[in-house]
Amino acid sequence: MLGKLFIFALLWRLVGNPFLALLILLVIFYLLDRRYVGILPNIWRPFQLKRKATRLRVDLHANPHNTSAKLDLARILIERKKYQEALPYLEQSLPIIADSADVHYEIGLCLLKLGRIAEGERYMLQAIELNPRVKYGEAFLRLGEALAPHAPERAAQFIEHFRDLHSSSVEAYYRLGQLYQQLGRQDDAKRAYREALDIYRGLPRYSRRQQRRWAWLARLK
Repeated sequence: MLGKLFIFALLWRLVGNPFLALLILLVIFYLLDRRYVGILPNIWRPFQLKRKATRLRVDLHANPHNTSAKLDLARILIERKKYQEALPYLEQSLPIIADSADVHYEIGLCLLKLGRIAEGERYMLQAIELNPRVKYGEAFLRLGEALAPHAPERAAQFIEHFRDLHSSSVEAYYRLGQLYQQLGRQDDAKRAYREALDIYRGLPRYSRRQQRRWAWLARLK
């Protein structure tokens, strides 16, 4: 804290304006986070996605049967959390690639996010049947998240499946701790958070950045 105050005071003295000094300090912290920590979001990403979505819409207007463009656009819309808009593109693509675990997963994800839990679960389970490791096991994680408010016991089972697939996933142990807390299993929750931190400490440096957010959240618990 004292270090931050010292840097702020130094910047204030250099630029002669406290508001400009604060702005410069925030930019420095943002750049350091993006380079070394990875907790803050990429502020440029939404603009990049919007431009790419515009190009794909133009392509689809010229060729409405371009399945590849539909899938690319749907995935951009999912990343932008526009699940209702993404769903028709995925549903139109599914008959053409009916054996795609990824598309079943993405339809299931949209339905879960839209509150259509039973439908979403069916698609997710179909995705898992086609490929148990679809999206690196994300289907188990998303089912656990969606079912947690309504069926926490089943949700915990799905998260445990995800944990078994990713024994080095800090996120899996953190989310498992959350579910254990929801179930009133406080000792299990504490153990899961401790395991999350232990796993994080044992990760190689190059992979810590991706898992750092979950380690911070586990530490707060």
